[in-house]
Amino acid sequence: MMQNIDWQHYMMPYQQQLMELSSLFEKFPRAEILECEKEVVYTQDKIKLYHYIPLNPKPQAKPLLIMFALVNRPYVIDIQPNRSLIRPLLEAGFEVYLIDWGYPDASDAHLRLEDYILDYLDHCVDFIRTQSGHDAIDLLGICQGGTFSLCYTALFPEKINKLVTMVTAVDFHTPGNTLYELVAPLDLENIIQHYQNMPGWILNLLFFSLKPSASHWLKYQRMLKEDPQSEKMALFLRMEHWLYDTTDQAGTAFVQYITDMYQHNKLVRNQFYLNDRLVDLKQITHPVLNIFALQDDIIPPSASQCLPQYICSKDYQQLTFDGGHIGIYTSQRAQQQIPPVISKWLMQ
Repeated sequence: MMQNIDWQHYMMPYQQQLMELSSLFEKFPRAEILECEKEVVYTQDKIKLYHYIPLNPKPQAKPLLIMFALVNRPYVIDIQPNRSLIRPLLEAGFEVYLIDWGYPDASDAHLRLEDYILDYLDHCVDFIRTQSGHDAIDLLGICQGGTFSLCYTALFPEKINKLVTMVTAVDFHTPGNTLYELVAPLDLENIIQHYQNMPGWILNLLFFSLKPSASHWLKYQRMLKEDPQSEKMALFLRMEHWLYDTTDQAGTAFVQYITDMYQHNKLVRNQFYLNDRLVDLKQITHPVLNIFALQDDIIPPSASQCLPQYICSKDYQQLTFDGGHIGIYTSQRAQQQIPPVISKWLMQ
């Protein structure tokens, strides 16, 4: 594997293309994000814990905490009423909470994975347990948030009732993992030394490079022909706003995650520690529902479907979705297929 590549030279052509696309996007109107109503119930540093206003006054199960990745903003899972993972769960009667990791800045460069998982996440879980009167709650982790949820459940098994993972990497070295091939050779220390945090625009370039640049241009060219007032255009604008709303990553935690997970694959090798605590996935004996996308170019199916090999759950189920990494929670077909399965499984 190539090491310490010149990331500035590698990213230069993508940077120019992304700048041109960003300029083109500025020509489009804005569209409001149509999220379900929610309220902040707990804060710590830049972290906010949201509680969604119930749409069904009779909760059907234990509280459900949803955790998204650090990389992107979580509103993509509730971007408009007919493109929402949250709304169907509320309509089914679930008491839903969501962690918003916020926008890290230079003052957060020192934050470690321990701070996110053993501190922020644990405090949110304890707040919900106290408020609800339940000793254990249900946890739904998405993408990197799913990996965090596995780590948390392994370390605090008594606090989790059921676990749902969506497009979650478990084995980071499976064949066809294009993102691994991109980030493994990066000289992360050089980037962090230069910027303190991992800039969101560099992450955008990485994701941009996963697909041929022509596909990005074609998308914009098609949408320029659409009625600016159409529902299709409004959804496109909301999604593009989210795509460009990539947060900077706390430098220490980012280096730790890429090094331990993508470069050394420590989680499945039973070598991943948070502080001095081994994250042993065999401690997960809980009911687990694992959901992944068959056309995912960020977390390939092989990285997710291996999960039962590493846990000790006697109640493991998986659901495959014929779509991609983003479509699994933003497409209309996903909304029709996935929330009903989650709801039914959690209420069993």
